[in-house]
Amino acid sequence: MSARLKRNAVVVTMAVLVCAAAALNWRYAGQEAQDAAQDAAQDAGTKILGEAALVSGTEDGEDAPAAAPEDETGVYTGSDYFASARLTRQQARDSAIGLLQEAAAQESADAAVANEASEGIQVLASFTLKEAQIENLVTAKGYADCVAFMGEDSISVVVSTDSGELTQEDVAKITDIAMSETGYSASGIKIMAAN
Repeated sequence: MSARLKRNAVVVTMAVLVCAAAALNWRYAGQEAQDAAQDAAQDAGTKILGEAALVSGTEDGEDAPAAAPEDETGVYTGSDYFASARLTRQQARDSAIGLLQEAAAQESADAAVANEASEGIQVLASFTLKEAQIENLVTAKGYADCVAFMGEDSISVVVSTDSGELTQEDVAKITDIAMSETGYSASGIKIMAAN
């Protein structure tokens, strides 16, 4: 394996690990902040924006009907899923780009490291552009929403449909869009329905 190939593998591996770490950090930091805000609000007796309470609609003295179990899958579907996925993807990319920029800007970094960091930033920017193009083209075909996650040799596309399922025709349309935008073969494209 040549030295250049090894360095590229190290840079790509570092970028993937940074993206994963940023996503996990964001998730856990957000949960801790939310828990702390709820604890503080409960102590103060105030409401938190976004906090909701179920109102039964019964008269005083009447028994409230039994509450239906909460549907946990609702959290991961619909526009909330797509907005959350885009936000998480962008934050991970921003973090990776920041680290690459820091590596390139260090005084002790040689020209090869700076060039590899610059190439890594260009690759991530290219992924972002292609993902946005795919998402726009898929929604232009009449699908409710779409989010794409592009890697070095594969792409995953999650699509929202009215029925919650994808037909063979849907898969063919989306595969064609992904192939034309990325240049990947059909075997490197994964398409899923958000349900």
